Amino acid sequence: MQVILLERIENLGQMGDEVSVKPGFARNYLLPQKKALRANDANRGYFESRRAELEARNLERRKEAEQAGEKIGGMTVVMIRQAGEGGQLYGSVSARDIADALRDQGANIERGQVQLNRQIKTVGLHPVTLRLHPEVTAEITVNVARSEAEAETQVAAGEEVSPEEQQEIAEQAVEEVLSEVEALEEEEAAAEEGEEEAGQSGQT
Repeated sequence: MQVILLERIENLGQMGDEVSVKPGFARNYLLPQKKALRANDANRGYFESRRAELEARNLERRKEAEQAGEKIGGMTVVMIRQAGEGGQLYGSVSARDIADALRDQGANIERGQVQLNRQIKTVGLHPVTLRLHPEVTAEITVNVARSEAEAETQVAAGEEVSPEEQQEIAEQAVEEVLSEVEALEEEEAAAEEGEEEAGQSGQT
């Protein structure tokens, strides 16, 4: 089916281009979403009469998307999920989950704007693209972890943290705390010893 594009469509064409697409794609997506018109003389005339208006509207939407992209780009979304020791999730993280999480953080994103080829099924840091406009995208990071602590550790490490690494980190933290406690006890003992010596000196 021949259609006239009313906006840029990735891998298809620019606004005003006449392209050939599968009838199902046109009927189920392009036409109902008002992204294209059937290519006939009447619609060609209609498009040309409104080209300036459509281009101005597209420019305005693109500017709004660019402003949104500046705020959203680089954002990290934390998703806490249950997973096995190997990092495999018992469930998955979908485009809807990511959109919902972004909205919770104040970003007005719809599920269809989340460019996720397949659902996320492993713990780790996952780069995800958001299509804010046909000509504007933004990159975010989806941090999938088993706990808030693991999510923070993954960000610090820049990658998934294995159970062995988690244990090592926990042990190091315990050792640091014990070292601090030991140092404080030594200081207190030294202070007490100093007081006792001072007291004995005063008595003599």
